[in-house]
Formats: sequence, C-alpha cells, structure tokens
Amino acid sequence: DVDDCIIRQTNTHFRYGYEYLGNSGRLVITPLTDRCYMTLTTALHLHRGGSPKGPAGTGKTETVKDLGKALGMYVIVVNCSEGLDYKSMARMYSGLAQTGAWGCFDEFNRINIEVLSVVAQQILSILSALSANLTRFVFEGRDISLVWSCGIFITMNPGYAGRTELPDNLKSMFRPISMVVPDSTLIAEIILFGEGFSNCKLLAKKVYTLYSLAVQQLSKQDHYDFGLRALTSLLRYAGRKRRLRPDLSDEEILIMSMKDMNIAKLTSVDLPLFNGIMHDLFPGIDAPSADYGKLREQIEQELRLSGLQITPFTVTKVIQLYETKSSRHSCMIVGRTCSGKTTTWRCLQSALSSLHRSGDTNYNLVR
Repeated sequence: DVDDCIIRQTNTHFRYGYEYLGNSGRLVITPLTDRCYMTLTTALHLHRGGSPKGPAGTGKTETVKDLGKALGMYVIVVNCSEGLDYKSMARMYSGLAQTGAWGCFDEFNRINIEVLSVVAQQILSILSALSANLTRFVFEGRDISLVWSCGIFITMNPGYAGRTELPDNLKSMFRPISMVVPDSTLIAEIILFGEGFSNCKLLAKKVYTLYSLAVQQLSKQDHYDFGLRALTSLLRYAGRKRRLRPDLSDEEILIMSMKDMNIAKLTSVDLPLFNGIMHDLFPGIDAPSADYGKLREQIEQELRLSGLQITPFTVTKVIQLYETKSSRHSCMIVGRTCSGKTTTWRCLQSALSSLHRSGDTNYNLVR
C-alpha cells in the first residue's frame, strides 16, 4: 500500500531509514542475536527503549548497531561515565529527537543515581511524545521537533564496581534482554568461512578450544584477554594473512596468526603452556617462521650504538613489538620498572628509521 521500503519482524513493521552507512562488516547472526533483534524491534513498536544486559564482550552494543544498519538508521554510541550530568544528557536526547537517530548509551548504570532520576523524566517525555504520534513537543522547557524514527537504547554491565541499580521508573521504560553467553564456535565458523577458509567447522572448534583452555590454564594477568573480542580480531587477522599468503595451508595460517596475536603478551611461565596447547590442537604442523635477518642485524647494531648488551631476550622483544605493530592499530608495553620497555620501542624506532634511510622501502621512517 505504501510506496516505500517496509521492514517486518514478528508483529512489527518499520519504514526503512535510508541512512548511508558504508560497506562495513556485519554481525554473525546466532540464536542469541535473533532473540535480541526481536526484543528490540518489539520495544520500538511499543514506543519503549531496549536494554541489553550482560558481561563485556557479549555483543550488546554491536547488536544494537547492526540492527540500526539493517533498518537504515544512524546509531550514535555514547560511553557513559560518572561525569555525565542531566544537562549534557538533555542535549543528547534533544538532538536524537530532532534528527531521528538512534542513541545507544553504553554502560548506562555508571551514571550517578541523582542524574538517573532526572534522565528518567527526560526519556519519558520523548517516549510519551512518540506514543502520541506528535511532530513537535516541549522538552526541558523548549518546543522542539520530533522525528518518528528516534530510538533510545541502553546497555548495562551488572555486577561491576561503581555501577548503580536503575530506578524503577527508568526500568519500566526499557525492555530488558539478557546477553550472557554468545555462541563463539558458530561465530568463529562463519567468520572463517567469510574470510575464505575451508573446513571451517573443525578449525572454529580448535580456535575456540585454544582460547577456552587459555582462560582455564594460563595465569590471571590484567592484560590477558581471551574473550569474544580477541577471538574475532584473531580471525579477521588470519583472513588478511590468508589473502597475503595463499601458498600456505589453512592450519599453518591459523597457527601463525595465533602466535602473532598472543605470544608477545604471554609471561615466561605461560609461554610453554600456550605452546603445548597449540601443539596438542595442531599436531605435526609447524608454521613457517618469518625471516627477520636484516631487521635483526639492524636491531643488534642499534643496541651496540646505545651501549647496551645484546641479549636474545631483548632482540626477541623488539621483533615481537614489530610484529604486534604490524597486526594491531596500537599496542601497550607492559612490564616492571627497568625491564626495558622504553629501550624496546626506542630501539625499534631507530632500527626502522635506519633501514628506511638506507633505501629499504619495506620499512617506514618512524618520527
């Protein structure tokens, strides 16, 4: 009946938003994601907000963003903190109401309880205006326009220190959805398939088993992360490596990626344990090691010029930093005082710059 693109799910229907969001990646659809979509679309249909809850790395924010992409809506993610007051929240809600965008307020229960009680009234006035199908309404004493497509979502991470319990009047405005255990094996399988691997079911099970055993058997360090975020970034990195090295087998590519992403951050006690788990999961497969002959020589030369001793440990750590920089946008060097953190990055900086100045285009000048 309507000359427009209509999206239907269960008993709800929405007009498509036509917001151009670029050719970015999409989420893997699992039973949990499906259930979350249904809850959120029903919440929007009833002129309510959506509230995914669960521990870090279970896909709360990503699911809201992906649903927005499916409906052609612009989603703005705000990381909430104790510093937010009711005035700054009012400005954000006013903007969402007038533009028709979706707002996803991450870690919403970190906001102070005094602010939340005022925020509840602000949200209520927007949701009431949406229920009444108004095009203009009075918000915080000002008459503003209201676009039908605006939506408010909050994600919560319960049980952490510094989190507040939401007031009852605020809870009643949001439909809760529990996001506890994502299906990591299925997610790994679909990502591997999308990145061009074959025999994805078996490989996904091995990767998931490696990360599960790492959580159980390795020591507990603040900088360790073997959750879903780490798993997906490993698989994306393996996909890039797959396209760069088509001559290697899938198992070899995965082993190289796992080593690149994890070896550098492991403590000396955990390293043999991690290698043992990898050897058990991929028996008889030795991944080819990269040849850093030229870089290694230059690192040793820079250490000599700095008046430092050349120890295998120091050289290995500089090369590991180089590998980490190649696979990550940014990295953090962790260690005790006087363990060589600053020396490591300064040595790599000098080595790469010297190689670039000598005419080797494979290395960049580091300022």
